[in-house]
Amino acid sequence: MAALEHVSSTSRFAARPSLLVHALRAVSNIYRAFRNRREFYRLGEFSDAQLADIGLTRADLYVAVGNAFAVDPTVTLGAIVRRRAEDDIAGARKVC
Repeated sequence: MAALEHVSSTSRFAARPSLLVHALRAVSNIYRAFRNRREFYRLGEFSDAQLADIGLTRADLYVAVGNAFAVDPTVTLGAIVRRRAEDDIAGARKVC
């Protein structure tokens, strides 16, 4: 019974992150998106052959840059590359 008494005596606020934690996470996410967007723009300097080596096309960059400014474009690029890889694997399975 002691375990049940301990659980019921904890504060309901102890389990929830505070408003400050939420605010810090939001600022951190925006900073990460800004930093990744800056690195993303460097991909525009790559040649088409270099982009192809990492599984991207110039069109993929245009799709990813169309997101809102606070959205991390590298997440969009990652999703594009994963979807393309899954399609390639699915196509290879159909051939066999």
